[in-house]
Order: sequence, then C-alpha cells, then structure tokens
Amino acid sequence: MIVRTTEEITGTDRDIVADGWRSKRIVLGGDLVGFSFHETTIDAGTTHVFHYQNHVEAVWLVEGEGTLTDLDNDRTYPLGPGSMYLLNGHEKHQVQARTQMRMLCVFNPPVVGQEVHDENGVYPLIAVPAT
Repeated sequence: MIVRTTEEITGTDRDIVADGWRSKRIVLGGDLVGFSFHETTIDAGTTHVFHYQNHVEAVWLVEGEGTLTDLDNDRTYPLGPGSMYLLNGHEKHQVQARTQMRMLCVFNPPVVGQEVHDENGVYPLIAVPAT
C-alpha cells in the first residue's frame, strides 16, 4: 500500500516547477502500478503547448477555468471544474488558463522521473530502478 500527501512531495524531486506550471508527481513508474498520477497547477493568464507522443493522458480539472485547443484539429473547448479530457491520440494541444487551474492527471505508460517534455513530443524516459 502506498500513502502519500502532496505536502510531503513539495520540494522533493517529485515536485517539478516550470515556467507557469507545477506538477507534483504523486505516483511514478517506480511505484510499479502501471500508471503515473500527478497534481498539476497552471498559473492564471498563461498559455502552454503540450504534446505527449509516448503517453495516453486523462485530465480532470478540479479548480479554475480556461480553454483547451486541439492543435491538430483546430478545435477549442471550454474548461471548468469537473471538466475531463482524454488525450488518446497523442494530440498536440494548448491549455490557456484564465484563472489558476488545478488538475489531476493520469499517464499510461507511467512517467518515471523528473523529465519535462519538449515541444516536439519527445518525453525522455528514465530507467525504472530494479527491485
């Protein structure tokens, strides 16, 4: 059984802070459950382009408002508390936060470390430690 709080992750190598967003990696590949689970916040007034070429991602927005734009199909969707979106086709997408957004994200296959993707969709995987 794994029990963690976001408070104990703050300031560790599972707490990834980038320009305009922060991801607390609550469950990673090394936890050996087949997915990773993150709490991500996106700062109000910021816009970010993401592309996860190597992962399927489900996102549930629990706080904040903004928009999601599918850059592959030029479609924009409103986001608010309770919105869910699933990136099952590795869609290149843009998230624009009108207010600070807090979302819960599940990745499969799991993210395994501190890696931060680059904009061409390459998400470098770090080897999972042997058990």
